[in-house]
Amino acid sequence: MDAEERFWDMVEAAWAPLGADVGQARQALTDRSPGSGADAVLAVIDEALEDFLANLAASSRDLSAEELTGLDRVVERKLYDIDRADIQAVTDGSDDGFLYARGFIVAMGRDFYAGVLRDPRLAVLDAWCEEMCYFFAHLHDERYGNYPDTGSGISRESCSNTTGWPF
Repeated sequence: MDAEERFWDMVEAAWAPLGADVGQARQALTDRSPGSGADAVLAVIDEALEDFLANLAASSRDLSAEELTGLDRVVERKLYDIDRADIQAVTDGSDDGFLYARGFIVAMGRDFYAGVLRDPRLAVLDAWCEEMCYFFAHLHDERYGNYPDTGSGISRESCSNTTGWPF
């Protein structure tokens, strides 16, 4: 299994034990009409986000430095690919705020991520997950004493994807 498949599987596995209400809220967020409100489902998701992150950390407990670096590389690429002006127009936020909004999009899983990639209007205003942005990098640092070098040459910081920001 490649690192991207493993990443998405780990995200789904971290959400799974949080109950049917959380699963239904995530599905409703993904299935709603682009541009429509999401306040009710966001409240359910926001309440579960900390437990999701704890589950993801627990499932990463025994990963090697190389495995954590590979997962960090996936997150880095996913954040970079949705670093686009059309998505920022929906999520709003400063550079850091937009990074955290992209972290939320990634944390919601493959279906929501793919939906936003296709139609930025599916993204939501003021939904953040700062921790997801450097999740595996922080785990790597905690366990191995340094941040991983992904070797990708790309940045996860806002406005770094030049194809996503026509100037």
